[in-house]
Amino acid sequence: ATQIAGGEIAMLELPLLYAVFAVLAAALALLAVWSRRSLRARAGAVSLMAITLVAGYVAYADLLSRPKPAALEVRRSGVAEADVLAAALREDVGIYLWLRLPDFTEPRYYVLPWNRALAQQLQDAMRKADRNDSTIRMRHPFEPSLELRDAPRFYALPQPKLPDKPHPPPLDYNHPSLSI
Repeated sequence: ATQIAGGEIAMLELPLLYAVFAVLAAALALLAVWSRRSLRARAGAVSLMAITLVAGYVAYADLLSRPKPAALEVRRSGVAEADVLAAALREDVGIYLWLRLPDFTEPRYYVLPWNRALAQQLQDAMRKADRNDSTIRMRHPFEPSLELRDAPRFYALPQPKLPDKPHPPPLDYNHPSLSI
């Protein structure tokens, strides 16, 4: 795996996981081949290993396009806040979010279980962010509880500060009595 900006491991996580899966499947096939079974049983074990490798690769590739349930996030579960890049609400199904996590350049796709109050909070934050021309943040994105506390889970950042005005050049004052 190669490191990129922010200490993030690039998209090589998937091939690495697949390589581990392939080694384990091959080890199981070798155990079956070296066992004292009939030639048909050993050939079947090798065939089953090949089918398992293909099915595993297709399953991993398919998972890339699907949202990960936020409750299953283990490695980044301690993240305090994340930027919400995009959101989609499907009533009684889920809240779909594209999140940019701190120290990661690539966005991640997650789904939260449907919660009407949380969806309303997200919509309010989206409206406010649109009015302020700002972005949306989410507190504790991987907290297992959907319980709403005092502070909202979704909020719009305040309007960005306008750039400072340039300072005018200093004025040179010449007193009339001092001029020649």
